[in-house]
Amino acid sequence: MIDTSRPHSARIYDYLLGGKDNYRVDQQAGDELLAVAPEERAAARANRAFLERAVRHVVGAGPRQILDIGSGLPHSPNVHEIALETAADVRVAYVDNDPIVTAHADALLRSSDAIGVALADLRDPKTVVEHPGVRDVIDFGRPVALLLVSVVHFLTHAHEPARVVAALRDALPAGSYLVLSHATGDFADCSGAQAVYDRAATPLNPRSRAEIEAYFDGFQLTGPGLVQASSWRPDSPPAATSAGIGIYGGVARKIG
Repeated sequence: MIDTSRPHSARIYDYLLGGKDNYRVDQQAGDELLAVAPEERAAARANRAFLERAVRHVVGAGPRQILDIGSGLPHSPNVHEIALETAADVRVAYVDNDPIVTAHADALLRSSDAIGVALADLRDPKTVVEHPGVRDVIDFGRPVALLLVSVVHFLTHAHEPARVVAALRDALPAGSYLVLSHATGDFADCSGAQAVYDRAATPLNPRSRAEIEAYFDGFQLTGPGLVQASSWRPDSPPAATSAGIGIYGGVARKIG
């Protein structure tokens, strides 16, 4: 069931990125967010740029399968478009728990048998891994690049995020990769942003660097490790204004 009465994180993110697949309620939430945390638009763009760089890196490192959980509304270039710049045989499964997101993705992204779309919830990793929309595209016997980009911070302590990430890790063979970004309060106060998301369908749960790094248990971080998203292998030096962007990003390879 599609609920447009409350803002949703994916649609707020779409609004911050300048997209048009959002509703007035999402726009109002986005404006409230920018009023209390003006850096959030720059943070959204930095997160998106991190995603693009990380996808190019992991596809260049070998995996030809991408499982994008919490994929959000389509934005060009989409993950499969970025990946195809590096390798022509990449397969991508997009997963989200918002029916609006999956409806848009199904209409815009399912251009070949190499692209799958699944309506499923990160909080239930077993259902994600076993979903036909994922299984039709992803072979878990071969390395997979798992994308958890700005999604784990919407899991509360009660959702046991460490257990969720570990369950997904255990479904991946050695040689797979984890791409993860996560909100933090390490660089700036994010209580105002939290208050806005608390009124949305997905409360925000920022975490410290140590807490986020723990999600990479069983993986080996690639250089430069877990850093501000804007500082992960940037194409050009990060702007001075990026200092307060509260998002960590990291890429890691499963070692066993």
